[in-house]
Amino acid sequence: MTDDADAIRAWWRTSIIDMEPGKIAFRGHPIEDLIGNVSFPQMIWLMTTGRVASAEEAALLEAALVAGVDHGPQAPSIAAARMTATCGVGLNNAMANGVNMLGDVHGGAGEQCAELYYDIAARMDAGAALDDAVQAGLDGWRAQNGKIVSGFGHRFHKPVDPRAPGLMSLVRDAADAGTVSGRYADIGEAVQANLGQTRPLAMNIDGATAVIFCELGFPAPLSRGLFCLSRSVGILAHAWEQMQQGGRNKGPMPPAYLPKYEPGKK
Repeated sequence: MTDDADAIRAWWRTSIIDMEPGKIAFRGHPIEDLIGNVSFPQMIWLMTTGRVASAEEAALLEAALVAGVDHGPQAPSIAAARMTATCGVGLNNAMANGVNMLGDVHGGAGEQCAELYYDIAARMDAGAALDDAVQAGLDGWRAQNGKIVSGFGHRFHKPVDPRAPGLMSLVRDAADAGTVSGRYADIGEAVQANLGQTRPLAMNIDGATAVIFCELGFPAPLSRGLFCLSRSVGILAHAWEQMQQGGRNKGPMPPAYLPKYEPGKK
């Protein structure tokens, strides 16, 4: 093979898939060996990390994915998918619009919370006690991001987010079984205790799933990608339901209600 051909083939270098006519292998595993033998969470793990997760690890990841699938049409990502579905485009377009709504404010809290947990863990590795590391981590967070701490508090679910306790219980069970360390469960609960000193503040879905993603060793940016995978299930379901219900050009509110006009404001 010529040097030019080698350079062309190296244009997209990947260790994820080895594919040629008659052959498909993911991370060195032939597809025929994976089909029927690994779960979808194990496949996600293999594709993102390079190894096949144990059944216990995959079960914990699956729980996090299940917990985040949907939060109703008031969520911007779901609303966008449903509106798109009334505009004469395909299901994939509706899904894409919904997923594209998942940004720093809506959809990014899990990644941000994981960053906070990893920062606290690094402070502990440097010798700080848990509570001191939490306080320093929160002080640093507030200095950079303001008073709202991603992963804690919820505008609907007060004082408890119904998804978080069950997830945390699964983490504790996994730690008792030796599947994970339990370190990030300690950190998450310590953050919640610190924030709740003045008023009750729930650990929300993002705080709990961030515990799981950190316990499983996923880098913080992958937390957002994993949440997108989870929420895409709800986005798919809502877009499909809207297509079955019909409707044309549905906007964010019924036609009888118009936006409030405020003259002179820019």
